[in-house]
Amino acid sequence: MALYLVESILNGAVKDKEGFEKKVSEIKEEVRKNNANLIEVQVSKDFSRAFFIFESEERNIINDRLRLLGIPVTLIKPVRLVGKDIEEVKKEADTVNYVVEWNLPENLTMEDYLERKKKNSVHYAEVPEVTFSRTYVCEDMTKCLCFYNAPDESAVKRAREAVKAPIDTVTEILPNK
Repeated sequence: MALYLVESILNGAVKDKEGFEKKVSEIKEEVRKNNANLIEVQVSKDFSRAFFIFESEERNIINDRLRLLGIPVTLIKPVRLVGKDIEEVKKEADTVNYVVEWNLPENLTMEDYLERKKKNSVHYAEVPEVTFSRTYVCEDMTKCLCFYNAPDESAVKRAREAVKAPIDTVTEILPNK
């Protein structure tokens, strides 16, 4: 099964944590009926955006089920998980509170990206208050999402500078724990 990133601008579909958790339960149940799994979901603190990771044989199942449940889909792409094993993510072993979006340059290949990440990741030690968790890289190499636990946005920015990685957007997300 493939992993898919789904981004959603929620447009008031949920307004609080309780409403969001209820909607996530509905999504899990609905996609499970169609042999798909919701691996993880992160939502911005203001409930305006959500980032979903699904495991499925087919992207249309995810798209159709979310639309049926009133969740607008603004992006859906196959992704590769980097930095963690999928089983670790399924266990929700860590808490993250920031997601960084980086629109990748056109000439960057997956191999170059992974080599760069391996070489530069040692520099996270220069910003010990920030913990890098995982990255989802779109298979078409258009963007990646990197998840962090940090005391504030400026710490995330310092960590990205340390590893020489650009930022297009930083979103504070609601911690799962």
